Amino acid sequence: MPGIVTDEIELIRTPGGGRGGSSSDGRDGSGGRGEGSGSGGSASVPQRTYITGMTVGLGGILMFFMALVSAYIVRKDIPNSGWYPLAVPRILWLNTAVLIASSFTLAHARKLFKSNDQPGFHHWWSITTVLGVFFLAGQIIAWQQLRAVGLFLATNPSSSFFYVFTAAHGLHLLGGVLALAWILFRPTHRLTQGTATEVAAMYWHFMDGLWVFLFLLFLLGR
Repeated sequence: MPGIVTDEIELIRTPGGGRGGSSSDGRDGSGGRGEGSGSGGSASVPQRTYITGMTVGLGGILMFFMALVSAYIVRKDIPNSGWYPLAVPRILWLNTAVLIASSFTLAHARKLFKSNDQPGFHHWWSITTVLGVFFLAGQIIAWQQLRAVGLFLATNPSSSFFYVFTAAHGLHLLGGVLALAWILFRPTHRLTQGTATEVAAMYWHFMDGLWVFLFLLFLLGR
């Protein structure tokens, strides 16, 4: 019958050659929220795809830092190796508090986003971004304090590990700050922004927890 044939054709012809069965609210046929759906006309990508990708990426970052931690522990326990315990700069306490606070402001921003409060979301998301910048600035100050007392990258093994750990974490956190700023200033469809905020929050909370672990390592594993 003509009506039935037309309906079948419409189900097959999805925008951009994507999978059929995608609903108008931006979810794919299996119930996952889509990315890039709407006016762009591109194929719908489930939100879980980006979450899975971020999970895999965070697993790689975790393996990298755990390898450094293993080398740190082994190097520290070598007798007569010239290892001298490093006095942790006091500003790291403030840096840690700032980064922990940023996780709370980020969680509050996402709560406001889910309740469709865009002004509130932008306000608290901006605060999170600024706190991330403050943390990075505090890490630079910590390096300056170490250099002021004559502790450089090659002074002894403990100072070398400190610089490597903080630099590696700082570079990863800088990527998170850039992602937060990109989400804040990039005009985007709500579904796209929802996926971006979800993935960015995963990354940010992970970097926060990683720093707390490294800070405890500096304090207790000297």
